[in-house]
Amino acid sequence: MNASMLSYVLLSCVLLSVQAHNCQVSEIIRNTRNLLNKTQESWSCRETAATPCSCLPIPEPGHELACFVEGTKHMMEHNMTSNKKLFLLNQSFQIQLDRNLCESLTSGKKCKYKTKGTVRTFLEKILKTYQEIHKSRV
Repeated sequence: MNASMLSYVLLSCVLLSVQAHNCQVSEIIRNTRNLLNKTQESWSCRETAATPCSCLPIPEPGHELACFVEGTKHMMEHNMTSNKKLFLLNQSFQIQLDRNLCESLTSGKKCKYKTKGTVRTFLEKILKTYQEIHKSRV
């Protein structure tokens, strides 16, 4: 193996290591706060045929990413908000889940929850989860 190839391999390992710990914490916190500021208080969680889209899964520990993917996808499908930030959140969660980028959140590939909540409650759960990750890194 020549020196340039070794340099390439070492750089690739470093980048993969950084990427593995990159949960896009700051970006997710910023986008979630933005959505929370725009969230309507009137959205409620009622499991009726008329408004099933307003109830989102509040994940159990270890199943956060799968539920965050499911919940943000559900919000987009039901036009709960037409916001680029929501699309970016969904995309970030899906990538993190597919690539196991957030080790503390990827133990469950399926959304497991006991309760559902309002859009605000769901977004607050996302914010709290990523704020805890941020605190553990500082």
